[in-house]
Amino acid sequence: MGADSAGASGWTVRAVRSSKIFKVGPFIIGHTTSFRMGEILQYHLEVEPQKEEQTDYEYMVCCFVEAVRKALKEYGFAKVENNVEEGGDFLVGYHGHLYSVDDDFQMTEHIEGYDACGCGGGFALGAMRALEGMSPKERIKRALGIAAYFSGGVMPPFHILSE
Repeated sequence: MGADSAGASGWTVRAVRSSKIFKVGPFIIGHTTSFRMGEILQYHLEVEPQKEEQTDYEYMVCCFVEAVRKALKEYGFAKVENNVEEGGDFLVGYHGHLYSVDDDFQMTEHIEGYDACGCGGGFALGAMRALEGMSPKERIKRALGIAAYFSGGVMPPFHILSE
């Protein structure tokens, strides 16, 4: 999984020292939306261990997402308006699978086996498709570079983590 270093506020974009990608136990998390959300996920997320009888997807939906909801609420990030709860967007790698968590806490695993989020996500997805056949690390690095070329909200340095 890879991430850029852009911190955007309106028309201002600056490279930040903190990484948008990190490991928490057996998970690799790459976030967009808010650095505060990322800090909560990185330093406060506690997920119970997977039970033997659970599939990975069931575990991610029933345990991981519920732990995310709890942490984001407890540390003041999640919003509830008109009885609708809202978090943020991020990707999570677990046991060789890549999941997308949307701001409504929906858990999705796309059939292609790759995904992207954030303002450069569409560019990165197109690049990932076009660069099929490359090694994962080189493909991610090139996709981030292409996203940075086309999106004013994406910038180096790039960070790549794997299991």
